[in-house]
Amino acid sequence: MRASRIEFRMRLAIIALIVVLGFWAPWIERWGLDRISLLEWSSLELSRLGLFNFTVATPVVILIATAVAALGAVLRVWGTAWLGASVVNNSDMTAGTVMASGPYRYVRNPLYLGTQLTMTGMSSAMPVSGAAFAILFIAVFQLRLILGEEAYLTGHLGESYARYRRSVPRLFPRLRSNLPYAQGDPQWMRAILAEIFPIGVFLILAVLSWRFENQLLTKAFLICFGVSLVARALMPRKPEAASVAP
Repeated sequence: MRASRIEFRMRLAIIALIVVLGFWAPWIERWGLDRISLLEWSSLELSRLGLFNFTVATPVVILIATAVAALGAVLRVWGTAWLGASVVNNSDMTAGTVMASGPYRYVRNPLYLGTQLTMTGMSSAMPVSGAAFAILFIAVFQLRLILGEEAYLTGHLGESYARYRRSVPRLFPRLRSNLPYAQGDPQWMRAILAEIFPIGVFLILAVLSWRFENQLLTKAFLICFGVSLVARALMPRKPEAASVAP
């Protein structure tokens, strides 16, 4: 069930491939399915259930998708600011000290949770079956990454990480934490540069969803992804203390 080292190194490419398949959904034509987007389908279902009329249901769904993406971006930036962009982008698992500051006081994997929320928000522009595929397979893949990292960190950090695991939930955050604060200074600007993609997904949904043009949204997401890759490549490789893996 745990992800291999190769999968960890290729995690960005694997998630990108899942997202591409979600938007493309090549099985739709073969199975005779409708290519209606999740946003449109959700709006229609809400109106059919009598909860809202269609003109109200559509902005409600857009606002929900945007809010989910916003939360994902916040978790990604917050987690990266404390953990360090070089650790987050590292192709190998690293272990230094247990991080117990920022979002890591409330949830062990804020970055994976943020990614899941970002992808869920973005899936509103995918066909319904493609959205279901992307959300499910990204969740399964990320769980495998988490299990692999937990085994690695347990082996390298020992009892200190075991105590941390007992105190902080894996994916469902606690509202309060009794953990003592760990020392460290969050690197906000580096985190923002490293997390251009989730920030961009939120902004794209907030601004362009109202035009109801799925092709425009898809192109905007693609451009945003390209810009994020360039930003990561140009970031200075400033050494940062490794702690719990993202």
